[in-house]
Amino acid sequence: MSSKIWSLTQMAGIILRRCASRTLLSPSGAKGIRIRGTNRDHWTTLRRTATTLTTGGAAFLLGVPTLSCLGYEAYHRVHGSAVVHALEKEEVLEQADYLYSCAETEKLYQLLLKYKDRQGELFPLFIDDAEFLWRLARASRDLSELPNMEDGRKKQLIFEGFEFAKKALEKDEKCFAAHKWYAVCLSDVGEYEGVKVKIGNSYIIREHLEKAIELNPKDATSLHILGYWCFAFAELPWYQRKVAAVIFSSPPTSTYEEALGFFLKAEEVDPDFYSKNLLMLGKTYMGMKDKQKALFYLTKAKEYPAHTLEDKAVHKEAVDLLKKLG
Repeated sequence: MSSKIWSLTQMAGIILRRCASRTLLSPSGAKGIRIRGTNRDHWTTLRRTATTLTTGGAAFLLGVPTLSCLGYEAYHRVHGSAVVHALEKEEVLEQADYLYSCAETEKLYQLLLKYKDRQGELFPLFIDDAEFLWRLARASRDLSELPNMEDGRKKQLIFEGFEFAKKALEKDEKCFAAHKWYAVCLSDVGEYEGVKVKIGNSYIIREHLEKAIELNPKDATSLHILGYWCFAFAELPWYQRKVAAVIFSSPPTSTYEEALGFFLKAEEVDPDFYSKNLLMLGKTYMGMKDKQKALFYLTKAKEYPAHTLEDKAVHKEAVDLLKKLG
């Protein structure tokens, strides 16, 4: 019995050492990875593994002396597998978040596809996990946005992303990120389904963004996206408003002031988290005829480090708008 306990303890130590080696060699070091577009710090594998081993599966070692040998073997199999599964899931999600932070869109998509239908002993598929599914929805959507993407493939990825987001929501309706990416993917799908469907979806999109913010008021991206929703309807041309009024008795409406509130709140919870939020602040102030504040935020958007293709596009638009403002 004592040798079995020692072996499991030794195995846990080996896992910790391996994780420590990966952590020390990783660019993120011991400070955690700052994920773009979120307001969360993802801690290192070592810290997560230590927590898993001390509060989850490995904590059962304290109760081993009271079990028979047969009971111990069964307990060992179930809880040992739980530790391995927890480590596997945590590592996959951590790898995914790291690739997302580096804007490695294709690598991220391929990583998640690799694990999509993978199943461990006694455990559900990754595809049944909301945290995995919303990341896969996001990856599918991001891949569809890459330049030179063939139209048919782009459409396939957009609808695929929507299905993953929908399933994530079905698995866990308390997951704020599932609501957020469901809203984003539903908006993308609307581009292929006509004006009537697109406008009808707008109500649903806002509901899910509001739910995401309710579940996590500190998520800057949800606040930004809702601000963008408000901005889009605030600047809707009069003729499109008339079309919407024909289809719906009370079409969605908003104001620049409402959009501004969400963009500013996003900056409050996570300053300078996203180049496009700075750009949208500038554009919103332009819509409100506040030239001084528009210049301030457009300049910040122009000077934002361009790490991604979107950052570069933001930089270009900010430069063009600054020229117009003189």
